[in-house]
Amino acid sequence: MIPKHLGLALNEIGVTEVPGPGDNPRISEYLSSVGLPSSDSIPHCAAFVNWVLKKSYVEGTGSGMARSFLYWGYSISTPKLGCIVVLKRGVDPRKGHVGFFLDESRGFIRILGANQGDRVGINAYSKLRLLEYRWNQKFLL
Repeated sequence: MIPKHLGLALNEIGVTEVPGPGDNPRISEYLSSVGLPSSDSIPHCAAFVNWVLKKSYVEGTGSGMARSFLYWGYSISTPKLGCIVVLKRGVDPRKGHVGFFLDESRGFIRILGANQGDRVGINAYSKLRLLEYRWNQKFLL
């Protein structure tokens, strides 16, 4: 069974940044959910996750920072379909990436997230980048 929030996120696949001076209104909606300006060139993975949670009646972090999800819900050691995945990005301890867990294979984690190749989509990331899997009991409703 696909959790409600993950179904909502799956429906967003294909939302793409607008090249040049324009902005995709849907990405602007993600950004406004965390109080960020409507510019789809701003990293918006955390805004997307917060937007999905809000639409699913689950409280998010309210932050545009991916690593804010390290303090959200609770940590789980074994990932569940739809749990939040927090990844490191580069060597800066403030930077990260966040999305929803789909599966893992051969040392890679597939997540559904935004700002992945300038779109909402599914990408695989090395498990070496994993910081945490996060869960919220409301995901079961």
